[in-house]
Amino acid sequence: MTHNDQTHIEGQTRREFLVKTGLAAAATSVVAAGLPRTASAQPPGAQRDVLVLLYMRGGMDGVSICVPYGDPELYLRRPTLAIRPPGQTNGATNLDGFFGLSPAALPLMAPYQAGQLLFVHGCGSTDPSRSHFDAQKFMEQGNPNQHGPVSTGWAARHLMSSPPAGSGVLRGVALDYMLPRSLAGAPATLPIAELAGFKLTGPIQSMRSRSRTLGAMYHAHGGELAAITGKTFQAMNLLGSIDFGNYTPQNGAVYPAGEWGGRLANVAALVRADIGVELIEVDMHGWDLHSNLGPLQGSLAFLMDQLSRGLNALWTDLGALNNRVTVMVMSEFGRRADENGNLGVDHGHGGMMILMGGNVVGGRVLGPWPGMGLPQLDNGDLAITVDYRDIVAEVAYRRLGNPNFLTIFPNHTPTFHGAVV
Repeated sequence: MTHNDQTHIEGQTRREFLVKTGLAAAATSVVAAGLPRTASAQPPGAQRDVLVLLYMRGGMDGVSICVPYGDPELYLRRPTLAIRPPGQTNGATNLDGFFGLSPAALPLMAPYQAGQLLFVHGCGSTDPSRSHFDAQKFMEQGNPNQHGPVSTGWAARHLMSSPPAGSGVLRGVALDYMLPRSLAGAPATLPIAELAGFKLTGPIQSMRSRSRTLGAMYHAHGGELAAITGKTFQAMNLLGSIDFGNYTPQNGAVYPAGEWGGRLANVAALVRADIGVELIEVDMHGWDLHSNLGPLQGSLAFLMDQLSRGLNALWTDLGALNNRVTVMVMSEFGRRADENGNLGVDHGHGGMMILMGGNVVGGRVLGPWPGMGLPQLDNGDLAITVDYRDIVAEVAYRRLGNPNFLTIFPNHTPTFHGAVV
């Protein structure tokens, strides 16, 4: 049995149901393996996870992270840059007899072996664009191949179509200076680059009086401005109850130094505070490596190290709280199958997602693997065998309590792959 066949069979046995949506139906219907069709299916369980969305800007090369060393075509396509098989110098660490972890990504082994980290290879947006700007736009809007006027993002529509898990004062946070497109139009959602600094400055003695004065000033104008100002002050008060600056990671977790590690530590602090935040996004830039890829000691190795150590630290820090969190790592596309003449890899198509959390069916690589042989490639790129919308929709249904698939991803009928329970 080939790895491709085995992965397909495992996917069938783990796939708990196929989602079917009727365009004319007022309620969403679900077709489940072994379950009858229901008029208005509800997601299982009352527990709703916090979704941590980590977006790798620039086109993450999944083939260099979770290495398909069992496919000999890898070494024909990338004779210089491919991570060698297990047992060789600087080789991958075996995962399942076909895939292995890159040396720079070894911190991912701990959550993987604990069954709480899942790789989804051959995953991505079906839109044919290889432009960073267009690919990110259509993926974050949730409308690949449609290109109609869309003003909101898929994550925003998730929040819009589900009731608040808490007070509703602050439902989403992007740890950046601007909202990413996926959260465009999201209710009660703010971009906050520095959570510790999201407060009024000045003497602590006059903080309360100054807040009242400013609130009254904007309230006098009435309308939307007054409402937004009031909600902003409420969010400030909520976040002000958390001491981000002195947060101490738990369970011996050590975050990478710098902005990336600091923001992931902020994620853990937000989760622990349990103030009603439902979705947190953090971006990592720099994955567009057309030259000098450096999977062992260069630029890509640094990015893989930062990503994997950050994920390991967040997973370690949260401990039992991982049962309340689903982490989703995604990128606009993968890289070309072949290395180029500058020891880099150009824009590709099929990529890879990573899921992590206590409710992830991990410790495996979800496929089927598309293959890197010339007849198997999509115009020279890894083909897409799993639509990213399927993974997001399954997480939304099973872990976020949202069955409104047609709202989150218009004109797409998702198939569940057993990624989470």
